[in-house]
Amino acid sequence: MALDQPHQTPGVASVFFERREFQRILNLYGRMVSAGEWRDYAIDAHTEACSFSVFRKATEAPLYRIEKRPALAQRQGAWAVIGQGGVILKRGHDLEQVLRVFDKGRFKVVD
Repeated sequence: MALDQPHQTPGVASVFFERREFQRILNLYGRMVSAGEWRDYAIDAHTEACSFSVFRKATEAPLYRIEKRPALAQRQGAWAVIGQGGVILKRGHDLEQVLRVFDKGRFKVVD
């Protein structure tokens, strides 16, 4: 598992997941690993956003990014699932609602 160090500017805090949010994302990750869909992950924390990227292989580009961007919370919603090529698959105010894009039968990775 890869864990990137937060990119911090002195005196400016990075955005990161709260414990409950992170646990929910890890539960999804574990379910997808056991289904054989995902194999690795990376976490990035910046001053504007944090992201949890998932990979089929560590050497490839991420399949998906689950992103928290608090600046968009009042408008489009702080949460987004972003696919390959930067395509936003789902955006919203609630993490649970956004992660439903991965519900069984609704969405499948195609090679």
